[in-house]
Amino acid sequence: MSRVLVTGSAGRLGRSVVTTLAAAGHEVIGVDRTPGTPSEAAVALPADLTDTGETFEVIARFRPETVIHLAAIATPFSLPESVIFKVNTQLAFNVCEASVALGVRGVVVASSPTVIGYGAPGGWAPAYLPIDEDHPVRPWNAYNLSKVVAEQTMKAFALAGTARMAAIRPCFVIPPEEWAGAPTQSGHTVRERLDRPEIGGVSLFNYIDARDCADMIAVLAEALPELPNGEVFFAGAADALARKPLADLLPQVVPGTEPFAAGLTGTTPAFSITKAERLLGWQPKRSWRTELKEAV
Repeated sequence: MSRVLVTGSAGRLGRSVVTTLAAAGHEVIGVDRTPGTPSEAAVALPADLTDTGETFEVIARFRPETVIHLAAIATPFSLPESVIFKVNTQLAFNVCEASVALGVRGVVVASSPTVIGYGAPGGWAPAYLPIDEDHPVRPWNAYNLSKVVAEQTMKAFALAGTARMAAIRPCFVIPPEEWAGAPTQSGHTVRERLDRPEIGGVSLFNYIDARDCADMIAVLAEALPELPNGEVFFAGAADALARKPLADLLPQVVPGTEPFAAGLTGTTPAFSITKAERLLGWQPKRSWRTELKEAV
C-alpha cells in the first residue's frame, strides 16, 4: 500500500484516522506537536507545521503519496481570535504548498460544518434543510473563517493540477472514549448533549463517530484521482444526535428554522451526506443508538 502522512495525528479524529489507515495496510507517518499518536503509526514525530521550512522538511523527508491534514486549533474561542485564525490558515497554506511543491499525489484537508455560520450572535437561519455542500457559507468567528480560508486554499492549490485535493467537513466528532463517558470537545458528555437539547442544538445536533469519519477519509483519499479536483464533502452520521425528530426540536432551540425543519422527520439529520454516498459510495456504520449504551 502507500505512505500516508497525517497531521494532527494525536487528535480526537487523527487517532482514528491513523488506526484505520494502518489497518488497511498503509504506512502511516503521524505528525503532531502533542503526544498521543497511536502506536500503529510507523513513525510519530513532533513538528511545528506553522513553520514553512519545517513543513517542507517533514514532507521532503518522508515523501508521502497522500497527506491528510487534520492539524488545527479545533475549538472556537479556545485562544485569542487572531491566534486561531493565524495558526489554522498558516497550517493549511503550508501543508498545501509543500505538498504540491514536493509532488504529493493527494491531499485531504479538514474543514468544518461551522463554515455555514450557525450560532451567530446576531441570529442565523439556514437557507434550506437539510444542509448540503451548496449551502452558502457565513463565517462569523475566527475559527469558522479559518476553515473557509482552508477550503479556498485547498481549491487554489488544486488549480495547479499537480495534486488531487479535497476538503472534508466532519460533523461533531465523537471518538470511542467519549461514548464511554469522557467529556466531548464542548466539555459536556454525549449523554448530556442528548438530555439537554439546548447544548446539541447550537450545532444543529450534528455528529459523527470518529471511526466512521476515518473510514470516509480513507475512501476519499483512494477516490481522489477519479473525482473532480477541489471537491468538498460533509461527513456526518445518518441520524441526528437527538431523541426527538428535528422537526420538533430545531424550532425550539434555533429560532428561524421553523419554515425549513418540517421535513426533518424521524431521525433525519440537519446535514446531508448524499454527496459522499453518491460520489464515494460511503455510508456511516455507527449511531449514538448503537454506541452509547442504554441511551434510548
